[in-house]
Amino acid sequence: MGERGDLAIVLSGGGARAAYQVGVLRGLARHLPETRFPIVIGVSAGAINAAFLAAHPGNLFEAADELANLWANLRVENIFRLDTPFLSRNLLNWLRWATRLGSGAPLLGPEIRGLVDTGPLRDTISRASATVDGEIIGIARNLERERLKAIALITLNYTTGQTVTWVQGRHLAPSDLSQRRSVHTRLTIEHVMASSALPLVFPAIRLGHSHYGDGGVRLSAPLSPAIRLGATRVLAISARYEAGQEEADRPQIAGYPPPAQVLSHLLNAIFLDVLDEDVRRLQSLNPLIEKLPPEDRNGMRPVDIRVIRPSVNLGKLSASYEPQLPEGFRLLTRSLGTKQTTSPDFLSYLMFQPDYLERLIQIGEADAEARLPELQSLLE
Repeated sequence: MGERGDLAIVLSGGGARAAYQVGVLRGLARHLPETRFPIVIGVSAGAINAAFLAAHPGNLFEAADELANLWANLRVENIFRLDTPFLSRNLLNWLRWATRLGSGAPLLGPEIRGLVDTGPLRDTISRASATVDGEIIGIARNLERERLKAIALITLNYTTGQTVTWVQGRHLAPSDLSQRRSVHTRLTIEHVMASSALPLVFPAIRLGHSHYGDGGVRLSAPLSPAIRLGATRVLAISARYEAGQEEADRPQIAGYPPPAQVLSHLLNAIFLDVLDEDVRRLQSLNPLIEKLPPEDRNGMRPVDIRVIRPSVNLGKLSASYEPQLPEGFRLLTRSLGTKQTTSPDFLSYLMFQPDYLERLIQIGEADAEARLPELQSLLE
């Protein structure tokens, strides 16, 4: 793999917070425009950015600039349907489902597939990347040109409960864990849709004979695919803000926690916290591996890792942009209690508002600039 080995980028989840990743990429591209990531890993909303990055024919500067323009112009209606009749029908279906829990009677009427219809998201992704019969053809082209070695998108198989990593390019080293599988394939829009299908909110996506959802669920080792694909250097972009002790101790609500507060912690635990735990494991293993002679490492190797995260609390930030949301959606989120907490993280996952997304991109750019010397030592 050469003296420094392959470089991987890991793009984690976070819904609308994934706009922060785009800002980091654009900040890096301004100083290191020819940077290439031979290995690209995407999960949840990060899968959208990963697929775009892996398929783009230009350099990092061109890819990041186009991706930033795409995100800065997104609206909620570009991600899911918001018309009041549709939302009313779906809420009625959920109410009927809740009634069935109490009666034990079979559910009559249409199946419940998600709170919203994500057809607009499929259209948005399709417009952003060239496809043939759904396949993202730019990925194969970059593999042929050796600009890319592998891309992996992570999903959850709802049918079996297994975490499934879909890989195009270099073969993934096999895992001996029964709950982790890898499948070599040609990636399509449906793989991106499946990886980013937020549980219960977005409908599951059928791939083959099973239905798949957001890869962040049950994902205990988000860095694993990058390492198993051969990376020795990893840049991970997280959407999780790390508060200081005093700020972390400060109450976010008064009284009993509303559903939005509970959902915020649940989503953070699934999509944000797990990356930090995996990074800590990796950083604790590196010194132990380095002390061993190569012949005694049993295939293990030190991995140089950098994590970049927001310098601003993206949950708190979303509250100031909430009044600009479409009325029907705003009423729905407020009914869950987003106005009763000082940090509506749940809202930030769904805040596909141009002004909020543009602010996240700006924060990402500034954070990349602030840590440029450290990141250069990894990337160059």
